[in-house]
Amino acid sequence: MNIQQNFSLQSYNTFGLDIKAKYFATFETETELNQILEKCANIPKLILGGGSNILFTQNFEGIILYNQIKGIKIEDDFDDSVIVNVGAGENWADFVAYAVKNGYCGIENLALIPGTVGASVIQNIGAYGVEVKDFVKNVYTNGKKSVYNNIDCKFGYRDSVFKQENPKQSVILSVTFHFSKKPHLKLDYGDIRKILQESNIENPTTKDVFDAICHIRSSKLPNPAEIGNAGSFFKNPEINRSHFEFLKQNFPQMPFYPVENPEKVKVPAGWLIEKAGWKGKKIENIGVHEKQALVLVNYGGGKGIDILNLANQIEKSIQEMFDISLEKEVNIL
Repeated sequence: MNIQQNFSLQSYNTFGLDIKAKYFATFETETELNQILEKCANIPKLILGGGSNILFTQNFEGIILYNQIKGIKIEDDFDDSVIVNVGAGENWADFVAYAVKNGYCGIENLALIPGTVGASVIQNIGAYGVEVKDFVKNVYTNGKKSVYNNIDCKFGYRDSVFKQENPKQSVILSVTFHFSKKPHLKLDYGDIRKILQESNIENPTTKDVFDAICHIRSSKLPNPAEIGNAGSFFKNPEINRSHFEFLKQNFPQMPFYPVENPEKVKVPAGWLIEKAGWKGKKIENIGVHEKQALVLVNYGGGKGIDILNLANQIEKSIQEMFDISLEKEVNIL
């Protein structure tokens, strides 16, 4: 067990912010985790995966626990489906590529999302009409409740029981997924069909959709290795359909997506932010990405508090212009 002090987190958050943790420790097994927790019982704790959905606004005066529990194990292999257990510290994008390569269907639309498998469950990540909750069978933790089934997880839009409750009470160790071996492709979001048509693909496979998603994300979203960012900074808001119809009188091209509640619709936050004039706006070392208004960026040397202030300004302008409240998707510390 190696606990480091005054540890720089610049390489451990995708915004690339030069923030320090008072203490830092890596764990690869539940035993190592419990040893660290016992030794640091009275110290504030933060579990860190890929650091891709977090904005540090100040140094962390506690211990960062860096989850590196790895491993992919087939628990059951049936004719038409498969159950796979995955370590919480596995890279999510790598796992999606693994699933597609092995013919496990469903999560191809979640390609290239940064972060870890454990974080994917906490956040209930989603993209292009798919959410991770649709495939989670069980989540295993080191807490008093060691196994959560899908219902126990209380999944919501970018939400779960692990995000709602005190995350210090338990740490996700691994996740079991249930995948079909028969494709059920979702093609009606974003530019998926357009990309497939441009490639003259009439009967797409899971791999074709995976490749299309990778192309879309690579062309629209900045690589954190090149420009600091945490992907989508805001959630897409759900608004009353009556308010949407009112707004369409002034914004007839306003896009929307249906949701389960027929009295509501989901509006793309990126479209709202672009309409409000923020797209491509740069303020010293930070700004809004030039190709995707949903992404706030650190061009180098930026500070977390400045990014947070920018986000608050954007929220205020969207409220004033559309009477819509934006909610941050990124966790703020």
